[in-house]
Amino acid sequence: MHRFGYKGKELYCEETPVSKIAEAVGTPFYLYSVNTFLDHFHKLAKAFKPVPTTICFSMKANSNLTILKALVNNGAGLDIVSGGELVRAKKVGVDPQKIVFASVGKTVAEIEEAIRSNILMFNVESAQELETINAVASRLGRRQKIAIRLNPDVQPDTHHYITTGSKQNKFGINIQTAYKLFMQAYRYPNLQFAGVHIHIGSQITKSKPFREAITKCLDFIDSVSYSGGKIEYLNIGGGLGIIYSDEKPQTADEFASAVLPLLKRRAGLKIV
Repeated sequence: MHRFGYKGKELYCEETPVSKIAEAVGTPFYLYSVNTFLDHFHKLAKAFKPVPTTICFSMKANSNLTILKALVNNGAGLDIVSGGELVRAKKVGVDPQKIVFASVGKTVAEIEEAIRSNILMFNVESAQELETINAVASRLGRRQKIAIRLNPDVQPDTHHYITTGSKQNKFGINIQTAYKLFMQAYRYPNLQFAGVHIHIGSQITKSKPFREAITKCLDFIDSVSYSGGKIEYLNIGGGLGIIYSDEKPQTADEFASAVLPLLKRRAGLKIV
């Protein structure tokens, strides 16, 4: 739910008439309900409380500093995709160990600043990116955590333009290649292969694709562990659908009830 609604013929945002804001600042303007963001964050936090979880807000969705500050003050981490977002993340005082750096186009300068800022980890999309992060970390005398983004080859029930987890998509690394990278982690002495990451798409209204992708991830984690590796984090991504017209997306509780039975079987695994 959101906190926009009519009282009589007057549109309100929370307890404030929108017309009053328009008179004060002029039009056009952007108007956000901070408490709507916080409502959804707290629903997810409560739903996933049974497992160790860091919930990271995706800054590419909205980088308004007031909203970011409110979320961070309530315990949220941040998912960033650029150096500019890192600057904003630091400006709102987020714990750097609650920052994950995604995106397919990280520059050397962005990687360096993120390592210097002591972020939790990078989500890595390719072997070439591993080499770049390792080289930067080596130059800085640091050892940096990374998560490999797996492409689990799952077909979510959503528009093909916003599907990102099937083998036809450019995103992520196929499971066979990812396994080889974990087995060759010794080639990257300044990286800690700490996690795996998935993001299978946006506007997904059913839990089945998430369960399928997470199951493949957990099987992958088992195979790496059997071969002597240790995976500390599983980043299950985002993508929960919303209501544009007549969709009936799953709630936070419904999503959690569908995937928590899978996650609880791996004691100690930290969820992002």
